[in-house]
Amino acid sequence: MPMPELPEVETIVNGLQGPLIGRTFTGVRIGWENIIARPTVSEFQRRIRGRRILSIRRRGKYLIFDLSGGDSLIIHLKMTGQLLVKPADAPADKYGHTVFDLDDGTQLRFLDVRKFGRVYLVADENEVVGALGPEPLADDFTLSQFSALVRKRKGALKPLLLNQRFMAGIGNIYADEALFVAGLHPRHKADTLTDEEIERLYRAIRQVLRQALADEGTTFDGAYRKADGREGRHQENLKVFRRKGQPCPRCGHPIERIVVGGRGTYLCTRCQK
Repeated sequence: MPMPELPEVETIVNGLQGPLIGRTFTGVRIGWENIIARPTVSEFQRRIRGRRILSIRRRGKYLIFDLSGGDSLIIHLKMTGQLLVKPADAPADKYGHTVFDLDDGTQLRFLDVRKFGRVYLVADENEVVGALGPEPLADDFTLSQFSALVRKRKGALKPLLLNQRFMAGIGNIYADEALFVAGLHPRHKADTLTDEEIERLYRAIRQVLRQALADEGTTFDGAYRKADGREGRHQENLKVFRRKGQPCPRCGHPIERIVVGGRGTYLCTRCQK
């Protein structure tokens, strides 16, 4: 089951900003204590109460809530996490392990079937996200910067794109899609790329992520949903991911599935030699 990546998390952030910015947390109920990674559960409950949400943004696959008083609430959805805003009197959700009460009578509910998600409350966000690499869609993330990063690496491209310290926000879905658009094999070694191939990959990454953002993310098996509970649309526009046996949209050759770095990987072996 794919984990929400940059487009999905950014879409969730966009959906939460309207109903949540300016709201104040009045309390939080935690039904599964391991979801709180930092600090202790009792300290988390004490410190979150009375904090107003100043802004909501994304860093890599993390959601960051900037709060009054200087703390940051940071949430990682992992594989099956969902964040929904609902009225306090709405029926309880089966997997709603963490429920934040708000001053307008609504709730921010963190649903997580597999309980892999994590929540942090920290004074310095860099404790959690400081080691992440650059944002691939940032205005100042240039081709020359990307090229310099690639030139320092020697491993296969697919694991490199999944490395959050190399570049933040890309996971299994968009690594496969970007490599297909760039016409590069997932096992291609980074240190053998030509300047032209590096540029193709740079532009493919940004193209694929922007299209997925426009489609409001990719939903498989109902795992990822927007803040209003609806699914994304990008699964309808995927070129190779989870399309094993279907014709390549470029040449018609059947899409294949291989394993690269322990991860299921989809490609066209004719277009990505």
